[in-house]
Amino acid sequence: MTNTPTNKPMAKGKFVVANERGLHTRPSTELVKCASSFKSHVFLVYQKQAVNAKSLLGILMLAATKGARISVEAEGEDAEQAVDSIIQLAKNHFHIKY
Repeated sequence: MTNTPTNKPMAKGKFVVANERGLHTRPSTELVKCASSFKSHVFLVYQKQAVNAKSLLGILMLAATKGARISVEAEGEDAEQAVDSIIQLAKNHFHIKY
């Protein structure tokens, strides 16, 4: 974890979308629920586009397909936990079974 000039803790991580249908509505909703449970500001970055991980429309705008490499960035008191939780959620296929 690093500190930004504002002294807010910051954390970063990455995950690969493993779901067959990519980040469509159901996995994106799970991602929003997870990110919203933290106080930190959480962002997803894909193809140089950063979106608020607490915004369903933002995540859907990424149009991330299977195999997409997504960066997770968080800033705030629980940033590291937020990033770790999102990465774990992705590893669990966003709790979606087809």
